[in-house]
Amino acid sequence: QGPCCHALHPLSLLAQASALIMVLALGTLPAFLPCELQPHGVVNCKWLFLKSVPHFPASAPRGNVTSLLLRSNRIHHLHASDFAHFPSLRHLDLKWNCPPAPLSPMNYPCHMTIEWGTFLAIPTLEELNLGYNSITTVPALPSSLVSLSLSHTNILELDSTTFTGLHALRFLYMDGNCYYKNPCTWALRVAPGALLGLSNLTHLSLKYNNLTAVPRSLPPSLESLLLSYNHIVSLAPGDLANLTALRVLDLGGNCRRCDHARNPCRECPRGFPRLHPDTFSHLSHLKGLVLKDSSLYSLNRDWFRGLSNLTVLDLSENFLYNCITKTVAFESLTQLRKLNLSFNYHKKVSFAHLRLAPSFRYLTSLEELDMHGIFFRSLSKSTLQSLTRLPTLKSLHLQMNFINQAQLDIFGGFLSLKYVDLSDNRISGAAKLAASTREVGGGQKVQLRSGDLDPAPLDTPGSEDFMPSCQSLNFTLDLSRNNLVTIQPEMFAQLSRLQCLRLSHNSIAQAVNGSQFMPLISLRVLDLSYNKLDLYHGRSFTELPQLEALDLSYNSQPFSMQGIGHNLSFLANLHALRYLSLAHNNIDGRVSQKLCSSSLQALDFSGNVLGRMWAEGDLYSHFFQGLQGLVRLDLSQNHLHTLLPPTLDNLPKSLQLLRLRGNHLAFFNWSNLALLPKLEVLDLAGNQLKTLTNGSLPSDTRLRRLDLSSNSINMVASSFFAQAKRLQELNLSSNALKTVDSSWFGSRAGALKVLDVSANPLHCSCGAVFVDFLLEVQAAVPSLPSRVRCGSPSQLQGLSIFAQDLRLCLDEALSWDCFGLSMMVVTLGLAVPLLHHLCGWDLWYCFHLCLAWLPRRGRRQAADALPYDAFVVFDKAQGAVADWVYNELRVQLEERRGRRALRLCLEERDWLPGKTLFENLWASVYSSRKTLFVLARTDRVSGLLRASFLLAQQRLLEDRKDVVVLVILCPNAHRSHYVRLRQRLCSQSVLLWPHQPSGQGRFWAQLGTALTRDNRHFYNRNFCQGPTAE
Repeated sequence: QGPCCHALHPLSLLAQASALIMVLALGTLPAFLPCELQPHGVVNCKWLFLKSVPHFPASAPRGNVTSLLLRSNRIHHLHASDFAHFPSLRHLDLKWNCPPAPLSPMNYPCHMTIEWGTFLAIPTLEELNLGYNSITTVPALPSSLVSLSLSHTNILELDSTTFTGLHALRFLYMDGNCYYKNPCTWALRVAPGALLGLSNLTHLSLKYNNLTAVPRSLPPSLESLLLSYNHIVSLAPGDLANLTALRVLDLGGNCRRCDHARNPCRECPRGFPRLHPDTFSHLSHLKGLVLKDSSLYSLNRDWFRGLSNLTVLDLSENFLYNCITKTVAFESLTQLRKLNLSFNYHKKVSFAHLRLAPSFRYLTSLEELDMHGIFFRSLSKSTLQSLTRLPTLKSLHLQMNFINQAQLDIFGGFLSLKYVDLSDNRISGAAKLAASTREVGGGQKVQLRSGDLDPAPLDTPGSEDFMPSCQSLNFTLDLSRNNLVTIQPEMFAQLSRLQCLRLSHNSIAQAVNGSQFMPLISLRVLDLSYNKLDLYHGRSFTELPQLEALDLSYNSQPFSMQGIGHNLSFLANLHALRYLSLAHNNIDGRVSQKLCSSSLQALDFSGNVLGRMWAEGDLYSHFFQGLQGLVRLDLSQNHLHTLLPPTLDNLPKSLQLLRLRGNHLAFFNWSNLALLPKLEVLDLAGNQLKTLTNGSLPSDTRLRRLDLSSNSINMVASSFFAQAKRLQELNLSSNALKTVDSSWFGSRAGALKVLDVSANPLHCSCGAVFVDFLLEVQAAVPSLPSRVRCGSPSQLQGLSIFAQDLRLCLDEALSWDCFGLSMMVVTLGLAVPLLHHLCGWDLWYCFHLCLAWLPRRGRRQAADALPYDAFVVFDKAQGAVADWVYNELRVQLEERRGRRALRLCLEERDWLPGKTLFENLWASVYSSRKTLFVLARTDRVSGLLRASFLLAQQRLLEDRKDVVVLVILCPNAHRSHYVRLRQRLCSQSVLLWPHQPSGQGRFWAQLGTALTRDNRHFYNRNFCQGPTAE
């Protein structure tokens, strides 16, 4: 194979050039391909499977980049020049590029190489994340660094030289470098004073590192120290002696209780943990202390002596079930705002009663108390007696306690209380009187199964558009996931100020008649989802005069009972109701024929069978017409196959948002949008629309947002969206579009703020016009470089639309030219043999006849042509020169040039015998185009060489032709004045034999040129023009 066996064919190069010109003509490409430029100078390169740091073109505004996100790629090598072109870079995220083998999904071994100076080239860098990378040492870092993350790496040693010069560093994270998911040969070693040089360090996190002691000589500037989930089982006063500025200290999980562990756990040794009484006494600025999962059975009041500023205390997952009933440790914590006592249960035991210690009354600043997972079965007034006088208590968590008897009226005495969570218990109704008169503090113990300890999943909050949140309300009670079957008014006695009540995921199966919630005169939000409510009475919920939001979703069992009717007329009596959810009830008939409400603004009717209801003639055709003030309506997943004009016409004219997701609509009459004059948002995602060709959006529509995602749209008519003058957001993702055409939008394309075309099988042909259009509106296309991908051809399937291989792009004109040329070659290849066979002699005769008629000038010129190309003159007495002429010069010029072989005149071969020396010499000079002198030296020339030179000079005077060519075999020999002058005037006629074999090819090429071209072309025009004919 030749040296160019892997080179591209010229046609391929031409195709690439044509395609490149085409791409450049399209418009301005995204500056940071394949990454995405986001607001505030952020370049997002996450999850692009990059194997190296992308080098962006100089035309990109690299000076404006402040954040570069390279997380979750496959970059294993960082070069010193990778970030040198980002003069303003402040944040660099390289997390999850080369994780240690145990942390890799496939346990793939990997090692990241960082060249020296890689980060020193970024003098403005402030934040660097190298977490989840297999590095063993800390690389050289710039002095400007403020935050550094080295978590989940293989760095196991820190000494005084590790962070030299990082005086601005304030945040250092080194979590998970030695634990069960990232095993190591030894625990993290922090030499005494290794971090002391970081004079501005305020936050240090060393979690999950198998540490057995607090590192010595930490910087006194530390404000936050996280040492959780190590093996520090004892603490002395000197361990934290110099950390007087500390505000947050996390020591949780160092001596664990393994019966509640979610991951591999080492049981706490007997007699541990050991905390000296004065361990925290000098931390007067401490605000947060975490002692969770530390196997504590009791609390020493001396631990909290001097912690007058403590506001957060986490004591969860310990064994404090007895301690919290009698401890006096909280008496000095007057500034405490948040206390976590969750999962302080006795192993496999549930207590009948619980009574908090009197010392809780000293927590006068307490705002949040978490007591879930302590496992006591009765909640009475005495349980929380110590909390009744806390003036700022706002949040109380009592979920997952197996409470089956609860006096809810006790919360009426907590005037500042805003949120009470009693979810995931076993409350079945109002507490019996006996429960309130029993002795508290001990009680019967009930054995628990291990499965009872598993928490239930939390509710998924609905959309704020259709059901408001309770966060802004004054008092919320959560009773979801209990065992309620019926609701009695006495349950809510003294709770008149309750504004939000959650009763979802119970088993309430009663028929509500307007008496169940009578004490709740201030209730504004009621959640009864996931129950079995019977809606039959016309007075349901009318006892709630201020009710604004009612969630009756997922109450499908009563509606699935055949032959049973349901009455929704109660809506007309709820004058304050604004939000209603009847979603996922499988309502398909036997309900009120018309919903009436003057106040309702949002109705969620998704997950029903409205398609069957509207198929029953005109029975339910006016179902929503009585909701005069309805603004938002959700009709998703209602088995709708079509929407007829009368159906849309009977919807409230006040509608601004209409959801029709997840139906079976294969056709939509867009002109019917005029029937909803105020509609601004239309959601048709997840249907079966295939084309948008039936008309266009009406000109008078107020549509602002249109969602057509997850359909099967493969064609859009020209100007379909052009008349929607207010359209700003359009979602066409997850369809079957092969192109996106600007003609769809007319002049409205530039007004779009969001145009989502991701997850479409776009056809990335070389002349694809959609690329040009998307570049024009790229500011409106979310994640254009990464999410908009090709569907065809197969070579580009799944790749970005900017990942085209230019070699696949062929210019159409070039293709036609190549096709025509190939057709001509094939035609000639078939015609020539056929004509030769049929009339070859005739063609031969005609050719020679025409040749005879041609002018004879060409033949006269051929007859006047000289017989030799060069007359070779050399000194035969010099054997080396003669040998070179016969074995090198002759062979190269006559035998190895093929069809371009030259005719040489040699004395011993071509001179005619019988003629005198002068006659042969004169004939040789005048019968050759050039006279070639082969010389070993030039300072002494005589004999035949001199005579030949004089004849050549005579020919110059007579014919005005310079025919002299000199070849000097010894370039280092002394050169005559003539040779030096000739080299200056006509350098290409003086050739030097090279010493190196590598230069011989060039010598023979230059000699061939000198013998075949006229010497007057070689003269230096700066000195003379050369000889010219008169």
